Amino acid sequence: MKIAAVSEDGITISQHFGRAPFYVVITVENGQIVGREVREKMGHAQFASREETHTPAEAAQGHGFDPAAQERHARMAASIADCDVLLAPGMGAGAYESLRRAGIRPILTEIANIEEAVRAVIAGEIEDHTEWLH
Repeated sequence: MKIAAVSEDGITISQHFGRAPFYVVITVENGQIVGREVREKMGHAQFASREETHTPAEAAQGHGFDPAAQERHARMAASIADCDVLLAPGMGAGAYESLRRAGIRPILTEIANIEEAVRAVIAGEIEDHTEWLH
């Protein structure tokens, strides 16, 4: 199993999926952490020059469901396509659904330390705070 976490410092989970500059990817085998790597991540900075427009139907559906946003989410997730889980404290509902469709289980967690959050996933004790979606 591979568990990714969005991060700015390699130790803690960044506050928002879209703004984090990289992923920390933890490899778990037989309930033990056996590997750790840092991967580049596309983010809001790379997409800042693109204009966003929303139709009334897209606006009613929620943040991040328009076609341009879905493309951005897919590009952000491409470097963790081999991961089973993504840890973040917050993200838009569109990003959450894009990750799920890509076969990655997003978990919104209050646990700040990456290794502590990974241990909670391994133990089946992590809570997914979907009420934090925006």
